[in-house]
Amino acid sequence: QLQLVESGGGLVQLGGSLRLSCAASGFTLENYALGWFRQAPGKEREGVSCISSSGGSTNYADSVKGRFTISRDNAKNTVYLQMNSLKPEDTAVYYCAKQISPKNYYSDFDLREYDYWGQGTQVTVSS
Repeated sequence: QLQLVESGGGLVQLGGSLRLSCAASGFTLENYALGWFRQAPGKEREGVSCISSSGGSTNYADSVKGRFTISRDNAKNTVYLQMNSLKPEDTAVYYCAKQISPKNYYSDFDLREYDYWGQGTQVTVSS
């Protein structure tokens, strides 16, 4: 059974850091691009970052560029999101998701390009 399980969320102060993990099972992670999304209360889900299957290509939302770093360890079936210099506006539930097509990479955060989602992990940044 295909699963994505996020972890690493929590409460952090303004300027702090967190590292989110997305553990994959039930499929060959190295064949697929993955993305991180977030959803704040009352807002639509938005793309944060994505990474190609090899890890050679990445993309970031403008709001997180220079602060967040996506990476992957295919041997550990895990994708990470290192979040530094956190701001209150980063507060949201963070989700990882798998792109539909193996070996393809779509960098435009279109939700239709993703078919499996994790349950999410809450990130709260206090001021």
